[in-house]
Amino acid sequence: MTILPPAPRPDSRLTGSSHPPATGPAEHPAPAGHPGTAGRAGVAGRAAALATWARAAGPGLGAVAVAVGVAWAVNLALPAMSPLTAAVALGVLAGNLRLLPTGARPGLNFAGKKLMRIGIALLGLKLALGDVLALGWQTLAVVVVVVAATFFGTQWLGRRLGLPGDQPLLIATGFSICGASAVAAMNGVTDSEEEDVVTAVAMVTLCGSLAIALLPVLHHPLGLTDLQFGRWTGASVHDVGQVVAVAQTAGPTALAQAVVVKLMRVALLAPIVTGVAVARRRARAATTTETAATSTKRPPLVPLFIAGFLGFVLLRTTGAVPTSVVNATEQVDELLMAAALFALGTTVNIRSLLRTGRRALVVAGASWLLIALIAYAGVRATT
Repeated sequence: MTILPPAPRPDSRLTGSSHPPATGPAEHPAPAGHPGTAGRAGVAGRAAALATWARAAGPGLGAVAVAVGVAWAVNLALPAMSPLTAAVALGVLAGNLRLLPTGARPGLNFAGKKLMRIGIALLGLKLALGDVLALGWQTLAVVVVVVAATFFGTQWLGRRLGLPGDQPLLIATGFSICGASAVAAMNGVTDSEEEDVVTAVAMVTLCGSLAIALLPVLHHPLGLTDLQFGRWTGASVHDVGQVVAVAQTAGPTALAQAVVVKLMRVALLAPIVTGVAVARRRARAATTTETAATSTKRPPLVPLFIAGFLGFVLLRTTGAVPTSVVNATEQVDELLMAAALFALGTTVNIRSLLRTGRRALVVAGASWLLIALIAYAGVRATT
């Protein structure tokens, strides 16, 4: 049997017809601008992009999830070590012992930046303005002086000793406010070199961990009551988890005072980060031409995560958030911060740090001593 080829379509140019030949309905694609086509194409494109991102970030996020679980287990076994400190230490070990899976960096970068900013915003739910005002103006003044003196004094010393890049600023931020979380928050507006960030994180984590062992031993030799010890701890120890670990050794009174004073320092994160953002924006505008300034996207005056932090503070202050929600959010926040700090820890190169970090270690030690002395003098003068 002979199969005949299909008959050729008539050409309108040859037949004289001004209309194309009729075809079946299946051969009529939807117009390019048809909403249904655009919608389906958009959904398909987003789904494909999400799948691509998941494949790229999966190994790193998987490593982060395992590390956070291990950090929590370490905290259960050793309550004196906060999950955040354990997460940083695990990150350092994983990065230097090459225990990370192949292709982990995209997921780690996501955790170290995006999850960190969400976690910093959620920190605001821990703070109600009423708790801060209840401390009294004298204690508030002491906290402001402690933070300001440490922030500016550490920067001055860092520049005098020749620390490169943003290391003086980042170390000063970590020691004066809330440790590695504050370093990451400041990096959100400075976009510093990775080496500067990891050096600051390493210094503040090291000194904060030493404080857990050292400060309880100094409680009675320094002649401090439980209330005074709690306030001194809150005013001088860096990370919130480290503050809790130190203060709980002196009982519930010390712990309550330490947490409130510490959260007052955390509240100062917003104005300090915003102030640096404004200063850098003005400096950038002053060193660029008008044309370059108009063609370059300016960073926001108030970073979004700092605005979120302030918004959550106000929300908590209204009393509209149930205690159960606050407690649950604190758990989520710790998970996010542990994930982010593990990611930051993986970037710490111990060999490089030992080779080039001696001056940073001197600045960190001096900053720790400075904040401890000023906080001690302030507490003794006001209680």
